[in-house]
Amino acid sequence: MAFAAFGSSNAPAAAKPTRSGKVVIALLAPGLAYLGAFFLTPLFALIMVSLEVPDPTGGYAEYVPAFEIGNYLYVIGEYLPHILRSFGYALAATVLALLISYPLAYFIGVKARPRPLLQKLMLTLVIAPFFISFLLRTLAWKQIFSNESWIVSSLHDIGLLAPTQYVVGTPFMVIFGLTYNFIPFMTLPLYTSLERLDLRYLEAGSDLYASPTKVFRKVTLPLSMPGIISGTLLTFIPIAGDYINASGDFLGSSSTSMIGNVIESNYLQINDYPSASALSVLLMGVILVLVTFYVKKSGTEDLL
Repeated sequence: MAFAAFGSSNAPAAAKPTRSGKVVIALLAPGLAYLGAFFLTPLFALIMVSLEVPDPTGGYAEYVPAFEIGNYLYVIGEYLPHILRSFGYALAATVLALLISYPLAYFIGVKARPRPLLQKLMLTLVIAPFFISFLLRTLAWKQIFSNESWIVSSLHDIGLLAPTQYVVGTPFMVIFGLTYNFIPFMTLPLYTSLERLDLRYLEAGSDLYASPTKVFRKVTLPLSMPGIISGTLLTFIPIAGDYINASGDFLGSSSTSMIGNVIESNYLQINDYPSASALSVLLMGVILVLVTFYVKKSGTEDLL
């Protein structure tokens, strides 16, 4: 009787997937499979390589699987200046890109809104650099500021640069190149946010006798904050891992090397795969922590 009573309980049966639920799963399956194959699997392989050690037997394999956490401590101690330099350059270039891009995006999204032709022309000019190779644009700036260029010669003549000083290979040139190359990544999100701005809010602020500065601080800036957050993330993240601008073959030198240059060198020249992998994992981890902290502090947790 007890077993019969137990079996006849009114507990609801496990819900079966509905037809719409099966459709959703079917639609998500290709994307999840792609994510697993081309993101999670390489990430897992990268972490495993970062824990490898040199082959103690001296066999054909240079490194063998292990669980050497010391690889991370080694790269932090060995390459801490490069890590700090990378995030310092990324922060400086991101701030400069924001200061340049915001007025530009404001003009395109707000001031040029009554003139669609001008707005489209300005947008085209912002996007135009994407039609030229990243490498070619960077090499062009190296040629423009080369030691033999008229710009550097003029700076020597007027005394702004000493005869033994040059521009290419300096932190200024690296930050300049990073800022230039990533300005579109800052401008487009800002434009998207400002283009949706209801101009009646600005008119209402003026009607209430608020100064243009106060209208901008109280109305325009808060409403454009999603664009600022998106733009800074899209700019800071790739800049932190960039290895083109700081390379000695482009705008930098050995004294301006960033973490991306160290990873490239360890992978392709030194063949120190565990150190390169450990640096890559550290770079991703630090960026993830910084981005999470930044988004939470800015009050836009829904971006995560």
